Amino acid sequence: MKTKRNDPRAGFTLVEIMIVVAIIGLLSALAIPNLVRARQTALTNTCINNLRVIEASKTQWALEAKQTTGAPVIAANLEPYISRGNALPKCPLGTDYTIGDIGVIASCGSFDTNRHPAVIY
Repeated sequence: MKTKRNDPRAGFTLVEIMIVVAIIGLLSALAIPNLVRARQTALTNTCINNLRVIEASKTQWALEAKQTTGAPVIAANLEPYISRGNALPKCPLGTDYTIGDIGVIASCGSFDTNRHPAVIY
């Protein structure tokens, strides 16, 4: 049979609790910057991929419509070629993309070095 122990000294001391809190704080201080960096990388990769999708749909439309370099492109022309339904993708930061004419590379409306690093594709 188990009996309940009535030791008034049972439990954690203040020093033990402070050590645990300090360890948790140290681990958080190490992990949070990495999480922020990973989120920024994911947003950048999403933006780059969206730009690639727009460029691929521009190329497909130009080939099928027999358009030449410099021909103007509107979003309605590209919607059938976008694989995610009938809407052009949006930048993860909430801005629109500039489609550009045939031969001009699409760009992100919120593109700066703080939000997206340089894109090479």
